[in-house]
Amino acid sequence: MSEDAPRVGWIGTGKMGRPMSRRVLNAGMPVTIYEPLAQNRASLVAEGAEVAHTLADLLAAADIVALTIPNDEVLDELALGAGGFADQMRPGQILMEMSTVSPDISARLAATLAERGVAYLRAPVSGSTATAASGQLSVIVSGPEAAFHAARPVLACFSAHQFHVGNAEEARYLKLVLNALVGSMSALVAEALTLGRKGGLDTATMLDVIAHSAVASPLLAYKRDLLVSRDFDPAFTVEQMMKDFDLILGAARHDHVPMHLTALVRQQYEGAYAAGLAGQDFFVLLEQCERQAGFAPTEASTGASDDRQQAAAHRR
Repeated sequence: MSEDAPRVGWIGTGKMGRPMSRRVLNAGMPVTIYEPLAQNRASLVAEGAEVAHTLADLLAAADIVALTIPNDEVLDELALGAGGFADQMRPGQILMEMSTVSPDISARLAATLAERGVAYLRAPVSGSTATAASGQLSVIVSGPEAAFHAARPVLACFSAHQFHVGNAEEARYLKLVLNALVGSMSALVAEALTLGRKGGLDTATMLDVIAHSAVASPLLAYKRDLLVSRDFDPAFTVEQMMKDFDLILGAARHDHVPMHLTALVRQQYEGAYAAGLAGQDFFVLLEQCERQAGFAPTEASTGASDDRQQAAAHRR
């Protein structure tokens, strides 16, 4: 472990925070974690992470503080509420807030940290738990450029790409842009594949051709097996996507940006939630669309002949 390595404090070692902080730890940087759930702490402690039992202890042990938490409400409570850590940070520290939160709460946090002389990096990530574990995330950063360069060795532990996009809330907006596209792709793919099934095509064939077409994408390649097998074990749930679409539409309302299609997609996720699919992967919209088109629920769509028979039956 290098004596020059920054001391990293990590708040929130859940689904994404755990593999990200593990990579920092395995890169030889000292890591102290603050995490209320023992099951989320255990593996990191076994690999050498220290545990802070209070936020004050964590802040005392860190040069750079990374934060991966679920939503605005948790950020408000931890950072800006009574006894929140934002008022306890010391000049010269760097806070990397890496969650998907609203530009509004992020701007309020920025104002508080500026009064403390703390460098604030808005650093949301793009990717999945698998890309976090393999160090292939992309990190979108806005905030002081000097702090970005100081924190970049930490960011590089779990990301293949680090983009500095501005000095204020630009990273928050760009993360919402990405999530609007990702969440909407699920809805569009669901409708397109359902149309193809009506024409007698099977899902696997369609996705194989799409992968070699002008609309190929890494996201569809990553989701291919899930869509074919109908195994919607979640990498990112319907409920989580609903939360992100609420952030997107909230920012749009604040800035007076009409987002008609995004609002419609948000209602599709509402329908999936009402159908009991809240905990399924957000690409479960495919099954929802197929049911609406009259297909019987199926575990998989791998045989073109089966799909042709169903399509023919619906035409009669």
